[in-house]
Amino acid sequence: MSQQGYVAAPPYSQSQPGIGGFSAGFGPPNSSLHYGHYGDPNASYSAPQPGVSKSTVPFGSSAPVGPPPLGTHQFSQTSFQNGPSTSGQQPHRFQGPPHPSNTGPSYPPCSHQSQPAYPNTASTSPTAQLANQLNSMQINSYGPGTAPSSRMPSGHPASFQGPQLPPPTQQQMALPPGSQVPPPANNVNGLCAQPPLPPMARQDGIPGPVPPNPNLQQLSGQPPGPGYHPQQANYGPQMAGSQLSYPGAFPGGPAQLSGPQQKKLDPDSIPSPIQVIENDKASRGGQIYATNTRGQVPPLVTTDCVIQDQGHASPRYIRCTTYCFPSSSDMAKQARIPLAAVIQPFAIVPPNETPLYVVNHGETGPIRCNRCKAYMCPFMQFIEGGRRYQCGFCNCINDVPPFFFQHLDHIGRRVDHYERPELSLGSYEYVATLDYCRNNKPPKPPAYIFMIDVSYRNINSGLVKLICDELKTLLDKLPREEQEESSAIRVGFVTYNKVLHFFNVKSSLAQPQMMVVSDVAEVFVPLLDGFLVNFQESRSVVINLLDQIPEMFADTNESETIFAPVIQAGMEALKAAECAGKLFIFHSSLPTAEAPGKLRNRDDKKLLNTDKEKTLFQPQVNSYEALARDCVANGCCVNLFLFPNQYVDVASMGVVTMYTGGTLYKYNNFQLDADSPQFLSDLRKDIEKKTGFDAIMRVRTSTGFRATDFFGAVYMNNTTDVEMAAVDCDKAVTVEFKHDDKLNEDSGALIQCAVLYTSTSGQRRLRIHNIGLNCSSQLADIYKTCETDALINFFAKSAFKAILSQPLKAVREILVNQTAHMLACYRKNCASPSAVSQLILPDAMKVLPVYMNCLLKSCVLVGRPEIPTDERAYHRQLVMSMGVADTQLFFYPQLLPIHSLDLKSDAVPAAVRCSEERLSEAGAFLLANGLTMFLWLGVSTPPELIQGLFNVPSFAHISTEATCLPELDNPFSKKLKSILEHIQRQKPYTMKLIIVKQREQPEMLFRQFLVEDKSIYGGASYGDFLCCVHREICQLLS
Repeated sequence: MSQQGYVAAPPYSQSQPGIGGFSAGFGPPNSSLHYGHYGDPNASYSAPQPGVSKSTVPFGSSAPVGPPPLGTHQFSQTSFQNGPSTSGQQPHRFQGPPHPSNTGPSYPPCSHQSQPAYPNTASTSPTAQLANQLNSMQINSYGPGTAPSSRMPSGHPASFQGPQLPPPTQQQMALPPGSQVPPPANNVNGLCAQPPLPPMARQDGIPGPVPPNPNLQQLSGQPPGPGYHPQQANYGPQMAGSQLSYPGAFPGGPAQLSGPQQKKLDPDSIPSPIQVIENDKASRGGQIYATNTRGQVPPLVTTDCVIQDQGHASPRYIRCTTYCFPSSSDMAKQARIPLAAVIQPFAIVPPNETPLYVVNHGETGPIRCNRCKAYMCPFMQFIEGGRRYQCGFCNCINDVPPFFFQHLDHIGRRVDHYERPELSLGSYEYVATLDYCRNNKPPKPPAYIFMIDVSYRNINSGLVKLICDELKTLLDKLPREEQEESSAIRVGFVTYNKVLHFFNVKSSLAQPQMMVVSDVAEVFVPLLDGFLVNFQESRSVVINLLDQIPEMFADTNESETIFAPVIQAGMEALKAAECAGKLFIFHSSLPTAEAPGKLRNRDDKKLLNTDKEKTLFQPQVNSYEALARDCVANGCCVNLFLFPNQYVDVASMGVVTMYTGGTLYKYNNFQLDADSPQFLSDLRKDIEKKTGFDAIMRVRTSTGFRATDFFGAVYMNNTTDVEMAAVDCDKAVTVEFKHDDKLNEDSGALIQCAVLYTSTSGQRRLRIHNIGLNCSSQLADIYKTCETDALINFFAKSAFKAILSQPLKAVREILVNQTAHMLACYRKNCASPSAVSQLILPDAMKVLPVYMNCLLKSCVLVGRPEIPTDERAYHRQLVMSMGVADTQLFFYPQLLPIHSLDLKSDAVPAAVRCSEERLSEAGAFLLANGLTMFLWLGVSTPPELIQGLFNVPSFAHISTEATCLPELDNPFSKKLKSILEHIQRQKPYTMKLIIVKQREQPEMLFRQFLVEDKSIYGGASYGDFLCCVHREICQLLS
């Protein structure tokens, strides 16, 4: 079969640089946000195990010193632990409180703002305090080497640039054994800024600037520099009094310092996410990345490059937390790096990359392994002259069907290797046979049902008219296959308040007909023929209906609404029509009318920071989960557009949307003039999205490991099948893997993701993505191939899932502990020996702390009365289905200095770090996180810039009411517009633009997004968090 456009290009297989990190954070952090150690898991948080008293130590209290005592960790199958596995049990990632015994001395809890933790001898500003912490903090990122015992690491530390500090400040402060360290002002054995190295000096032959001089002599009293001066491999004195707390008594508390003020630390000396992103763009941007090598690390999600499929799935479809799995489960427990893949099966492929080929074997259907049912792919090995093949997943020998037989060449490869996508490509599609269809009948094309809340508020605000007017033009843009003239998708219309109104829009009618269903307890569909129609055939009747709806309900005074029966009605209509589809529901208030799914206002701020806070994220009635299950079983996906002006219980109303693979959109206090562009843009994008309907996904693996946990907008009926009523181009499922045996370093770890779905034209298809990872018995190899961006996606989703069943404080502590464990294991086993006072970060993980801190400060994990509960539930739901690129921007927003635009080039200005220090009074900055955009203007912004953007003479004349920039015919305005469009184009949600003037009230909102700074709600700054993690590491190693 000739496949045009598929090029087998020469291998581009140079070893890939380590991966840098992800952006993070937003949203207010937390006043009582204490980060601490976690130990003993109790599966259910409430019942302590016999003999384990529940710890009441607050979150700033001591972490255990030294390794956990035997028997402290009871483990379930989901986790890893530092050091050898204790008594053969496995750790669990999200668990209960620390075991109170054997954990070393305990210290007084961190105090709150009201009283200082220590005598306030020299209270200094948080920045000075941070300087003291970090000045004595030697940050030294070693690229991954192997454990000192086996060989000295090759390569060079990657440094964090900053001016070289004079020798006195480089002095390494070692504490005498057993010295008591006062927590906040704690110079943990002194971490000291080290001489800078070239930004991307990498290890193991990875290209980078000139390595530092290996003959560098180490001066006495100076920290071990790049020359790796040999030292004893012990990890310094036991840190008797050190305590894990945020510097400054508690996050956001006043900084209490003992001792004289020290020199301010240069923030440029700690790892910069922007530097990592820019370095990756410089080394790999604009190039062709060929996927022809197992286990190679792809460019970062922030790097634009052309991906060429040569046998492994594109990183657009699959990204992994590490591209080299540990060969044994003991090793995995030791490193505690989650083994996971983020799979975005319908990701958009840019026009300059080849779309997926469709393979059609006719009635025979796809070729599969007889034993494990894996689909034919590049990992199958042909033997016996091509008559049989060995499955790469389970090693079973299978016969090749006669129609598929082909001879082998001199290297044992089939001569048609490059002509068959399923033999040479990582991703492709199969046309499925009737065996893969419901009831063995070919599916019908999907349908879209538009369900509009016509209660008093929506009519009054003009929303109903807006929706009806937009649908008139939008229905011409329904998705269709490339070869089709018009879309095969049928449409239907329902309006509702306390009752449901169905409309008959059959093409033979002169006028649409309305049928009212008032029995909402037992919803039925009053008509079949004429409800779902082809828009082109019924165009005049549908347009007529859309004109009439706003007038029909113009005099309504009905303010109560139903909700669950609306979904039920849509699902029943699809079921009766025997097709899958999507419901587009436009709704604005808490459903308080007497009907199934009725909700009450349960928004209770008194639950914040208690064990009951988790109930705010759970649905208040069980009926929504049951309804979601029925929707998935019938291929009914629910897209919900919410327009609330008060609490609507997103945690309950969003459940069906989440489980069915739908999308939730929320427009608070919707104003027609200000918010319609954002809403209409979202609606247009959603209707035109490439979507697979009635989908089921199965992830298969080669022997030795298996998929154990799935996170995303999915429903799991059993442990292996991921069911999605629909899956679109923006939805990603994060899959965690666990060992069930040793992995073979030669054959690696193979993963195949198969998605069975119905296309927009009604064809049943299988989309296959294959990826091969390496395996190693060297921990350094695991750390070298980590991808921080994918790790943060995994940690965010697993934490956001855990908050449904555990106290938020426990979840936050686990995240900090996990970060410290991963870095301590690297420090102990992979870095060359050095003083315990040095903070050493693996090259591929050097920005993990900044991203992790952003996640900890996100509004979901921080309970504060100022943050609406609905907002937290909304963000939780969005993140659960995000892919790696979206979590990257969401947690670490992009901040662009637009006053320095180069009007002559097409380039977007380089981003700066998300910190107030990077803003300037004479500058203008654009900040975007995927949901919102801010244009921040300094008080001294040049008048010509203001004139060019806003067409007003000065800063004072700028109106902050506007949500878009005026259309102006000047190069500056056009350039900024093109940048806004460029950022917007790559993201699923339309970002509303908020204009912020320096020193005015709305600036408070903007500042929450400067995620490297201490938050107004009490989350730690990046520097403080780095100290906190470093102290944890020191305790784990001591």
